[in-house]
Amino acid sequence: MIIERDISIPTNDGSVVLADIFRPIDGKPAPVIMTLGPYGKGIRYKDGFTPQWNWMMKTYPDILPGSTREYMVWETVDPEIWVKWGYVCLRVDSRGAGRSPGLLDILSPRETQDYYDAIEWAGIQPWSNGKVGLNGISYYAINQWLVASLQPPHLAAMIPWEGAADFYRDFARHGGILSNGFLDVWYPRQVVSVQHGNPAAHMDVWLDDLASGPQRLTEGELSKNRTEPLHNILDHPLDDQFYRDRSPDWSRVTVPFLSAANWAGYGLHTRGNFEAFTQAASTQKWLECHPGRHEEWFYLDRGMVLQKRFLDHFLKGENNGWQNEPPVLLHMRRAFSDEFEQRKEMSWPLDRTKWVSMYLSASDTSLERDAPLRETAVTFNALREPITFMGPPLVVETELTGPLAAKLFLSPSTIDADLFLTLQAFSPDGREVDFQGTIDPRTPLAQGWLRASHRKLDPSKSKPYRPYHSHDEIQPLRPDEVYELDVEIWPTSVILPKGYRLALQISGQDFERKWVGQGNEAWVSKGSGPWLHTNKTDRPTEIFGGKTTIYTGGDRRSYLTLPIIGSR
Repeated sequence: MIIERDISIPTNDGSVVLADIFRPIDGKPAPVIMTLGPYGKGIRYKDGFTPQWNWMMKTYPDILPGSTREYMVWETVDPEIWVKWGYVCLRVDSRGAGRSPGLLDILSPRETQDYYDAIEWAGIQPWSNGKVGLNGISYYAINQWLVASLQPPHLAAMIPWEGAADFYRDFARHGGILSNGFLDVWYPRQVVSVQHGNPAAHMDVWLDDLASGPQRLTEGELSKNRTEPLHNILDHPLDDQFYRDRSPDWSRVTVPFLSAANWAGYGLHTRGNFEAFTQAASTQKWLECHPGRHEEWFYLDRGMVLQKRFLDHFLKGENNGWQNEPPVLLHMRRAFSDEFEQRKEMSWPLDRTKWVSMYLSASDTSLERDAPLRETAVTFNALREPITFMGPPLVVETELTGPLAAKLFLSPSTIDADLFLTLQAFSPDGREVDFQGTIDPRTPLAQGWLRASHRKLDPSKSKPYRPYHSHDEIQPLRPDEVYELDVEIWPTSVILPKGYRLALQISGQDFERKWVGQGNEAWVSKGSGPWLHTNKTDRPTEIFGGKTTIYTGGDRRSYLTLPIIGSR
């Protein structure tokens, strides 16, 4: 393949972003697959993300057959594979990151405009057939939704693989609660470490220079040349223009797309993919759902075949039958099994979903099909042991697939309370059913969050199975008064055998297992991955460390809404 490095792409404000280009040796015009982001186009996967690379190579020694895997970087396509398939691969360092100069401001309107400019530049190059596709994981999925909202004319198709969409609800503030744990580690480790001009960055072995460019800036200069997302998020507790500027306008996302979601991506890699499929204006859209780590299925044969068929159809015009594919492709999970069966569906949520209410009973902390007639209450310390409501043994094999919700009647001992809801399942002998997550090796079935003072719903966007909170005003609580809350719980899918039991854990802090076992090789993971909510400024103990009382039965029927799937 022909390789060109540090190619300057002009932006509409007179600056440039730099790119590496990999294209077929024959030089004929070909469709383009591109990514733009802050991780460093010149940092080899195995150098910059060595623990993850070693896990991948140990687990799948024969992955990506036909490739030396020497040209791979984090969360992007392998150019050796895709160039052989007749594509140009374009990797762009976002402004202020890697080799691209400027202010580093992640997922900002300026970065999105740069992406638009890069797409339009690629679409008119002599080696391009005029059709540009986007395909990448996580960050390289998140900003696909953003640039699609700008509708660049040469953007023909995209595959956002496990990416958040709504910057407020998916990324920064879960239910209004600041999600700081990921930002605390990810931003300095994976973004600032390769900021343009950072003298401590990894080497770009292909250029024999720093992946952060030829400049060598002091820490003071680097600090002035970047924004601090955590500070900005702390300054914006409500869903204001700061978040809307960093979230897609679904009415303008009209490009064909394949939205690939991870069943166990709680905290970042789940909700956005489902919201995109249900909310985007595109008339040609598909939803794929899979288990596993977030950098795993993207490179496995089943993921590669899926990506190639989709992009061959929309970027090459191949009549390969893709247009006849049902819009939803599920890979189903079963308890304590590494086998995942494939199933195609026509809608999301599934059209044969039976929404079942399981009522909480405080008298014996149970989950029941019938609401208790008498009102009872149970109290827990928000920052100590959680309370778990346990359901009866399932009488038949049961499939749960879809979004979930909970209605809770609550009274706090202070002026506010944070709720952390976790759906669990247990075998008859007490083993918890959990799955490999995007990062955490033992992820529960589903998670949801809500700050009680953010309980206000947007009725135009809410559904009984997916409440939508406006997050446009803070409604303080009065101690010991009872309030009605609807909690969104992110989608899940699992098939449970007869005799297993469902459980809903309610806590005032992040879900955490007492027994951790083997953790992720790059993160400390105890059940919630790195997506923790521990910032003391956002969660002062005097407010969020009180006691919370849950009311059940009578006129205060707290319940969990489950998506039970019937047979075809």
